[in-house]
Amino acid sequence: MTKKMSSVLSMNRAHLVNAARLTRAIGLKAADWLLPPVCLGCGTRTMDHAGLCQVCWLDLKPITAPRCDVTGQPFPYDPGEGVVSAAALADPPAWDRARAAVEFNETSRRLVHALKYHDRHEAGRLMARMMTVAGHDLIEPDAVLAPVPLYRWRLWGRRFNQSAMLARHVAAARGNRLVVDLVTRTRSTATQVGLDARGRRANVSRAFEVHAARSGDVSGRHVVVVDDVITTGATAGAVARALKKAGAARVDVLAFALVVKPAGLHI
Repeated sequence: MTKKMSSVLSMNRAHLVNAARLTRAIGLKAADWLLPPVCLGCGTRTMDHAGLCQVCWLDLKPITAPRCDVTGQPFPYDPGEGVVSAAALADPPAWDRARAAVEFNETSRRLVHALKYHDRHEAGRLMARMMTVAGHDLIEPDAVLAPVPLYRWRLWGRRFNQSAMLARHVAAARGNRLVVDLVTRTRSTATQVGLDARGRRANVSRAFEVHAARSGDVSGRHVVVVDDVITTGATAGAVARALKKAGAARVDVLAFALVVKPAGLHI
């Protein structure tokens, strides 16, 4: 091939690449015109399809230190690094440590519902980015990520597991192994909405187990359980107990939102 022919081919490739980029840009502009980007929290116009307006951003309450090292509940003051709340010492949860990106309030609830019930999968990407930051001290290089599973009929009805979607994004961002079917839900349970802490624990008691084919992924390993919201900790606790029973060396929990308890009532 002559230098002239090579130069012509290179120019043609460059023109094709530029044409493809231009076509994509025009397509995106047309899509924005037909379906303009709106805030995932309140529905007002925004610049990004996977973003929040300024008001909703300001309404999110990130959970950072100081916090209980075990429950992830924020402290009203700084008692020192690695301190555990008195409530967690009196009634230790089944997991070792828990972290959440934000407090559960109206805005974070709308984000969770946008993903969970309205198929706004872009909300999952936003939530997972925040979770990756919040869980930086949990997600060690050798940790295995496992979502809280749905029962098969609920999964069939919803078509996807929101916890698995969040776990997939977090695993991709950190380079950790994700095992979607590490834990299975052995029976259908009633919705946790409206139940008190005791009712929630009873509802999910013995509802999870480690898949027999996955026992090698659990024994002696560090597992990070991923969920969308920690309310009382009943579901995450039941999953953690199943993992510990199967031989997990450590079980941590990472969620997008956490229902914050009043000072002195941290669990």
